[in-house]
Amino acid sequence: MQRRLVPVLAVSTMLALASCSGDASGTDDTAGSGHVTEGKLTIATGEPAYSPWVENDDPASGEGFEAAVAYAVADELGFAAEDVEWVRTTFDQSIAPGPKDFDLNLQQFSITDERRQAVDFSSPYYVTTQVVITVEGSPAADATTLADLKPLLVGAATGTTSFEAAEASIAPEAGVQVFNSNDDAKLALQNGAVDAIVVDLPTGFYLTAAELDGGVIVGQLPGSAGGDEFGIVLPKDSPLTEDVTAAVDSLREDGALDELAAQWLGGDTAPVLE
Repeated sequence: MQRRLVPVLAVSTMLALASCSGDASGTDDTAGSGHVTEGKLTIATGEPAYSPWVENDDPASGEGFEAAVAYAVADELGFAAEDVEWVRTTFDQSIAPGPKDFDLNLQQFSITDERRQAVDFSSPYYVTTQVVITVEGSPAADATTLADLKPLLVGAATGTTSFEAAEASIAPEAGVQVFNSNDDAKLALQNGAVDAIVVDLPTGFYLTAAELDGGVIVGQLPGSAGGDEFGIVLPKDSPLTEDVTAAVDSLREDGALDELAAQWLGGDTAPVLE
C-alpha cells in the first residue's frame, strides 16, 4: 500500500504547486509583487489594538493614529480603502524571522539595527516625544508651565531619554527622582511618593488610560523630539519597502503625518509645556 501511495501523493503535490503558480514557468506573481493577496494591501496590527493608535480595536474604521496612517500610506501606494485588508499579529511574531501573512505592519515598532536583521522597516512615521503625567489630586495636575513643575517631586526611569529630558527641561529643585523602571516610577506616582513622572508619549497614553486611576497627561516637554522612531514593518527584503518608504516620506513632507499626529496624539490632550 505504501508503494502505491507515494506516487499519488507526488502527483497531488505537483498539481497543488501548479495551481499556485502565476504562470507556466512556476513563478508566483503574487509573491513577486510583495503582496500577500494580489490586488489587495494586507496590513497587520495587534490584537487587541489600543487607543490612540487604533480606536475601539477597529483598524478598518481608519480611526486612531496608526489606522489613519495605514490608509494614508495605502492611498499613496494607489490602493483604495476597500482594497485594504486587515490581519492581526502579536508584536513578537511580527519582528521574528520567517514568512509573514502581511504586507505591512503598524504596531509601534521602534526601528533598531537588531530588528533589521529579521524584517524591513520603512522610514519613521512617528518620533516619540516626552510627556509629564500625574494623577488627579496631585499638585502636578494643575501645572500648565515648566515653572509650575520645578518645586514638585518629578521622577523618571534611570538611563532613559525621559530622565534626560526631565533634567534638561524641568530641572526640579529636588533633582529628578530616580527609578529603576517605568513600572517603579508609576508605583511611586500611585503611592504619592512623587508628584509626576516623565515617560515617552506612547507610554504616557497607555499608563494614563489603562493603569493609573485618574491618570492625567500634564503636557509634552519642549524640544523632546528625537526619541524612539516608529517604522512600518515589512517582510525581510520585501519589494514593497522602497515604495512604502517613499509613501511615508511624502506624507511627512506634505505635513500629513503631523496633521494626523495632532488629531490623534496631540492637540489638547498633550499640550507643549513652556
